[in-house]
Amino acid sequence: QGCDPFAQTQRSKLQHRRARINQQINKEMRMRAGAENLFRATSNHKVKETVALELSYVNSNLQLLKEELEELNSSVEVYQNESESISVPMIPLGLKETKELDLLVPLKDFISEHYGEEGILFEKEIKEFMELRQAMRTPSRNEAGLELLMEYYNQLYFLDSRFFPPTRSLGVFFHWYDSLTGVPSHQRALAFEKGSVLFNIGALHTQIGARQDRASLPGLNQAIDAFQKAAGAFNYLKENFSNAPSLDMSAASLNMLVRLMVAQVQECVFEKMTLLRTQHDFLSRLQLAQEAARVEDVYSLVHQTMTQAHVKDYIPFSWTTMVHVKSEHFKALSHYFAAIALCDCPAASDAELPEQEKAFIQFHVTMPEGPSLRVLLQDPEERRKLGKAHLKKAIMKHEEAMRIHGLCKILRKMDILQEVLSFAHKRSLSKYSEIDHEEDFFETGDAPDIHPKTLQKPEIKSPNFSQVKVTDLFHKLGPLSVFSAKNKWYPARRVHLRRGENGFGFTLRGDSPVLIAGVIPGGCAAGAGLKEGDYIISVNGKDCRWSKHAEVVQLLKSTGEEGVEIGVITLQGSEGPKASDKKAAAMSSGAGLQKSNKENSRKSLMNSKSASTLLVWSKKSKRSKKSTYSVPFSTVGDNEAMY
Repeated sequence: QGCDPFAQTQRSKLQHRRARINQQINKEMRMRAGAENLFRATSNHKVKETVALELSYVNSNLQLLKEELEELNSSVEVYQNESESISVPMIPLGLKETKELDLLVPLKDFISEHYGEEGILFEKEIKEFMELRQAMRTPSRNEAGLELLMEYYNQLYFLDSRFFPPTRSLGVFFHWYDSLTGVPSHQRALAFEKGSVLFNIGALHTQIGARQDRASLPGLNQAIDAFQKAAGAFNYLKENFSNAPSLDMSAASLNMLVRLMVAQVQECVFEKMTLLRTQHDFLSRLQLAQEAARVEDVYSLVHQTMTQAHVKDYIPFSWTTMVHVKSEHFKALSHYFAAIALCDCPAASDAELPEQEKAFIQFHVTMPEGPSLRVLLQDPEERRKLGKAHLKKAIMKHEEAMRIHGLCKILRKMDILQEVLSFAHKRSLSKYSEIDHEEDFFETGDAPDIHPKTLQKPEIKSPNFSQVKVTDLFHKLGPLSVFSAKNKWYPARRVHLRRGENGFGFTLRGDSPVLIAGVIPGGCAAGAGLKEGDYIISVNGKDCRWSKHAEVVQLLKSTGEEGVEIGVITLQGSEGPKASDKKAAAMSSGAGLQKSNKENSRKSLMNSKSASTLLVWSKKSKRSKKSTYSVPFSTVGDNEAMY
């Protein structure tokens, strides 16, 4: 037997593509060598930064080319399949690029100024955060890359709470480049950093979805999942971020991207149905026709969105063209499958008629002209006439898809897409000539459009931030409920206490850190200068910021006659019995205790709440006016103990 000429064509194309990729890799390697030499030779800081950015682009291109080559080498079998199995290319997004960011000095200064700690003691944590940021700039195109981006995104919540007060700026600019145009943008707001990372999470999902082998059911399911998650990321970005400085994150662009991802999901659903429908009965083919009509419907909506004024000049022409081509292509397929259902399936028997009638009533947008539905379904000649009309329309749409495809230079180079369109067109022509009779003197009518319908609606899957657990890198600073950028406190005080006849003379409440809820007038604590609302941060030199209530009590009880040295801080705004009395009168003691417990008993914010409520962005979220120090400390309850 001779070899399959179609497979031979594919092999030659594979070889040409492999040669082209090797040439591109060679070119990129030469560019990288030149850039590295310039980087070593120059002492100009600005030139170095520009060259470093260029190097990151070159390295990114090299990674993509290597992955493309690897994918090419691992997908030989896919290209050997029958032509029906060749997958139409999907549209993936490139990742947003960013400049390197040096946070060492700004964070050390803020720790010294705001927290009163030695900034140098936190160099390791700051460098660890910067290394995480550097790593997330080039994530791998798999689940590990997604987890890396999620981890960094979740760490930004802690960074925001620790170092970005609502009233002042840290003086750091976040630089990001537009995904499609490369135009740079920068902002001081951490929300811009969060938004850009979230965009890259969506973009990485599109790349993972686009590289799946959609000739198999597992590959299709993975592609559907990836595109649904991409739609969810872009939708979350659109709903939670406003005033974007770059066009790719504007509401109009994100709306278009969500619709594009939904359309690509719908296309995968159609491909899934073609794989699952092994039986070729009448109803199955009608369902395939309606699935194809649904794909055409969603791609038409995407094309309308892409041709709007705010988006038209920004979106690559190849994207707009491909979406338009797909819209026409799937409309042609819907008419083709309708024709196959009518012409290749036997006329309905009396037993099958009710079910087929029910399906056919909802099949067309408008009922076709001619005989009644019963006659149409049971008369082979009437079925052939309507099938011929559907094929005529299918051929017209195939030709329109090929014409639009020919207008775009980039798409003309896309062999796979050209093959899919050409094969589908030839298949429809072949079927038309098969059912066309020489003695047909009737004029082929205009087939009505097919009603779009799907058995699997796309789902927009919002990002699940809680799936990647992270610990606060700056945990040593203390619990976030107190030690955050929004709170201010007076310098820490060290107080020496001796136990009196009635103990130390204060009541304690809560955990991490333990709160002095009440001070007995005339007692030891009052004499030493302790106040309601003070937080215990150390006992005899042992750090107690994260200590439980029982641990602090044990440390206090274990002191002898020499007494105990307690380190305390007072939040600004919480001092003074008058203030607390007013607040106590304003709310019930029960509510006060509940609030206090909520603020003081949190051990790990990321685990105690869902991440979606925690990772609110400063752009649209309103900060609560109440902070920890609004607790009415004068209230006494069952969970307090006198010492």
